[in-house]
Amino acid sequence: MSSSRTSDVLVVGGGIIGLVTAWRAAQRGLSVTVADPEPGGGAAQVAAGMLAAVTELHYGEQTLLGLNLASAARYPDFAAELTELTGHGLGYRRCGTLAVALDTDDRAHLRELHAFQRESGLESEWLSGRECRRLEPMLAPGVRGGLRVDGDHQIDPRRLAAALVAACERAGVVFHREWAERLTVTAGRATGCVLRDGTASSAGQVVLAAGSLSGRLAGVPDEALPPVRPVKGQVLRLSVPRRYAPFLSRTVRAVVRGSHVYLVPRLDGELVVGATSEELGWDTTVTAGGVYELLRDAHELVPGITELPLTETRAGLRPGSPDNAPLLGPAALEGLLLATGHFRNGVLLAPVTGDAMAQVLTTGELPDVARPFTPRRFRAAALSEQPA
Repeated sequence: MSSSRTSDVLVVGGGIIGLVTAWRAAQRGLSVTVADPEPGGGAAQVAAGMLAAVTELHYGEQTLLGLNLASAARYPDFAAELTELTGHGLGYRRCGTLAVALDTDDRAHLRELHAFQRESGLESEWLSGRECRRLEPMLAPGVRGGLRVDGDHQIDPRRLAAALVAACERAGVVFHREWAERLTVTAGRATGCVLRDGTASSAGQVVLAAGSLSGRLAGVPDEALPPVRPVKGQVLRLSVPRRYAPFLSRTVRAVVRGSHVYLVPRLDGELVVGATSEELGWDTTVTAGGVYELLRDAHELVPGITELPLTETRAGLRPGSPDNAPLLGPAALEGLLLATGHFRNGVLLAPVTGDAMAQVLTTGELPDVARPFTPRRFRAAALSEQPA
């Protein structure tokens, strides 16, 4: 077995969360290594990039809302810093979101959501169907009403991932382009990993940020394994020819027959349509049924979509946690920290995750905004459920 030099921090996983953690830690003066065969790959290649703290609000997730809003507030400066540092455009747009209802039941649901948003101190504006179509003329005539949320933005996750790789390289982060095969534990402490090629990479602290794969790293004691599961999402990409531009000016989303569908227009003419949510284990097959349902629901929302060229179909795995919120900070094993379980908010939570992980890696303490998301909350919940 060969060995590599010791670093202060070894990050297992080079997706957006692993990269932003590595970059921010390196900026604080730590020596950082990232283990991933394809940095910037994974879920970043499939994600739509909606920064939707308001329209993604779900009942029972008010604590997560605080983290989402804190991260959304950091995005303008975060994006500007990354672009200035690397020269990479990120496709960051403050275009807003329009969530619309296509029938009476959906309209009632959106009205309830609007009330919940207002109770939570969020800004959203109720529009009639006619007002929705005035904003977005391509919408179907049957739209019954909608919520205009100007505070929800978007970014291109593929460009963001590429910029983070470049930022890490500029900050001196070392990349091992191999899978981490096994966590190394010495005297009850995480001390590094053995990579698939046999290289032993040692570190003062190990951050497990491997998305849906985070629970599969060998050598992690059961009590420290993150309870994450893969949740499949299928996404389509279409191209908007110039003769159709502008097709949509903002993100449009709806619930159609109980299924969520969204359309995210990029400045370069790409239109992203998603996303299914399927509990099918590690399956990443693009299915005819998934593509059909997305196109069917998108067509009901924006009929003109069937005229557009279909350029790509992809499926990826989101890392879901038991409460749909991330796991941030020290695990039950000394020297091991987690940054995973971001589910549908990985891109949105990149800025706040990078800051929180850099702080805990340098000081041992999570910032206040991240403390509700310690991995130890699940262990505490499990212990409290045991019979006395």
